[in-house]
Amino acid sequence: MGRVYIVGTCDTKAIELRYVHDLITGQGVPAVIVDVSTAHRAPGPDDADTIPPTSVAAAHPDGTQAVFTRRRGSSIAAMATALRHFLCARNDISGVLGIGGSGGTALIAPALQALPLGLPKMMVSTVASGNVAPYVGGSDIAMVYSVTDMEGLNRLSRRILANAANAMAGMASHLPPTLHDPRPAVGLTMFGVTTPCVERIVSDLDDSFDCMVFHATGTGGRAMERMADSGQLAGIIDVTTTEICDYLSGGIFPCDDDRLGAAIRTGVPYVGSCGALDMVNFGAPDTVPAHYRNRRLVEHNPQITLMRTSVEECRAIGEWIGERLNQCRGEVRFFLPEGGFSLLDRMGEPFYDPQADQALFEALERTVEQTPRRRLIPLPYGVNDAAFADTLAATFRGLFNGENT
Repeated sequence: MGRVYIVGTCDTKAIELRYVHDLITGQGVPAVIVDVSTAHRAPGPDDADTIPPTSVAAAHPDGTQAVFTRRRGSSIAAMATALRHFLCARNDISGVLGIGGSGGTALIAPALQALPLGLPKMMVSTVASGNVAPYVGGSDIAMVYSVTDMEGLNRLSRRILANAANAMAGMASHLPPTLHDPRPAVGLTMFGVTTPCVERIVSDLDDSFDCMVFHATGTGGRAMERMADSGQLAGIIDVTTTEICDYLSGGIFPCDDDRLGAAIRTGVPYVGSCGALDMVNFGAPDTVPAHYRNRRLVEHNPQITLMRTSVEECRAIGEWIGERLNQCRGEVRFFLPEGGFSLLDRMGEPFYDPQADQALFEALERTVEQTPRRRLIPLPYGVNDAAFADTLAATFRGLFNGENT
C-alpha cells in the first residue's frame, strides 16, 4: 500500500488536516500531509509527517521563487502548477484527499485532474454545492460539500471530515481485483436520445472490443479525449457529437475548443456521426436565455430543457466539425444519418426539421476535404435505426483491422 496524500494549507487548515490525517492513519492506512501554503511558515512540533510547501514549490518548472512572490493571486496559481508537477511525480500515492475553501479548491483541483483515472481522489470544499465542473473537469474527483466553513472543527465538520477520511481510507486500502482484458478499448459517446444506436454498436463489438461509453455532457467528451490522448483507447466511435451544439450556442453541456483534438493528435481510427446535433441543452425552463424563449423547446426532464438547432446553427456546427475533421491524419469516416439525428428528429417528433438537417449536411460537404482516408458517408437511416448502428460498427471493425472500409 502506498500513502494517502492529504493536501491543504496548513497556515489556515492545520487543525482540519491533522484531524483527517489521524483518522486515516488510525485505520492502519499510511498518510502524509502536503502543505501548499503560499506564505512562509515556521515548522511546528507536529510537522514530522508533513511535506512542507518549499518541497512542493521546488517542483515548479521555474523553481520556488516562482511560487513565493508575496502576491496572493500569482502565488496560488504558481503553487497549483507546482502541486500538479509534485503529485504527478510521486510513485507511492494510494489516494489524494484535498481540503479547502474557494482558494484551496482552485489550487488543489487542477492537480487532482492531472492524476490517473481510477486513482482515488476527493475534495472536501466549501464550494462543492455549486457548479463543480471547472474543478472536476474530465476526471473522477469526488466532491464533498463541507456545509460549514472550515475554520476549526465543530460538531458538523467533524462528521463530514470523518466521512471523507473513512471513505478515502476504504478506497486506498481496498483495491478492486486486477482483471486482464485482452480486448482493445474503444470510446463511444452517447446521449439518452442516441442510446439505441450506441447499445447496438456495443452489442456488435463486445466480442472483440472493451466498449467504454461516455455520456456526452461536455465532461464526458473531455474524459474520452483524455483517455485517447493517454493511449488508453484504440479508437473512437463518436456517435453523439452534441457537445459541439452547446459549445457554439451557449448550452450547459459544452465541449471546449479541443473537441476532436485527440483524434487529430493520435490518429486512432475515428468513426463519427451527427448524433443529437438537433439540440442544445439548457437547465429548467425558466433558465433558458430570453433570446431563445421563442424557439422550439422540449422539456426533457424538470432540470433539462432542449432547444432545436436552427438552419443557421446547423450550418455553423457543420463548418466547425468539418474544419476539425480536416486536421485528422488517421482514418476518418463521418456518417450523415439522413433519417434524423436523434429520437426527437424523426417524422412526427418535435425536432423533425429536414431543412435544418440538410443545412448541416451541406456545410459538412462544403467544408470537409475528402480523401481516401477522410470520408463523409450519407446513409438513408435515422441515427437510431439498426442498420445505421450496424454500419458504424462494421466500419470501425474494418478500419481497426486495416481494411479500407
